[in-house]
Amino acid sequence: MATAYPPGGTFFDTLKRSFVDVPVDASNKISTTEFLEAAESLVTLFDVLGSVAFNPVKSDMTGNIKKIRDRQLAAPTLSETLQDLVINELKEKKHVATEGLLWLSRGLDFTAQALRANLANPSQELADSFRASYGNTLKKHHSFIIKPIFSAAMSATPYRKDFYKKLGDDQQKIDAKLGEWLGALEKVVGILNTFMASKEAKW
Repeated sequence: MATAYPPGGTFFDTLKRSFVDVPVDASNKISTTEFLEAAESLVTLFDVLGSVAFNPVKSDMTGNIKKIRDRQLAAPTLSETLQDLVINELKEKKHVATEGLLWLSRGLDFTAQALRANLANPSQELADSFRASYGNTLKKHHSFIIKPIFSAAMSATPYRKDFYKKLGDDQQKIDAKLGEWLGALEKVVGILNTFMASKEAKW
């Protein structure tokens, strides 16, 4: 799989948009268009994980991206940043995109925590990283019907060495790119977590 990239290239070079390239202004407002492109690019990581067990995770995130984009297309001038989109949608007594953003930010947090733990612990298998992250993030929000579906996905993750091999053939470069991408993703997730917990984002 690594041969799909140019020599010395990595999975991160193939992304339509990286979280590194999502504009965040001085007041922490996140640009909607670039954020959605980066989130769509992140979803392709689940293809690299390669298990059909991840399809529910992927379709959940894709569905939430669509809710946010639909709102952006319906009211572009009111949706230039994620925060504006939420505040303006809630003024109309609607919360489809706002709820989509809440769930999407939880999914992004889940992915970020799993990959950060895995990057920080070279001996940890992916399944353990994802399982711990699921317990920290999504699990408390999921019903007893959904939990087993997500647990199955955690157990179906590839071996660590196989996963990293699929990201490229230069481990040092992969670690650097993954670390950079994760740092930007974590920054966005942190801003979103604070905002979504605020009074402004409540419906």
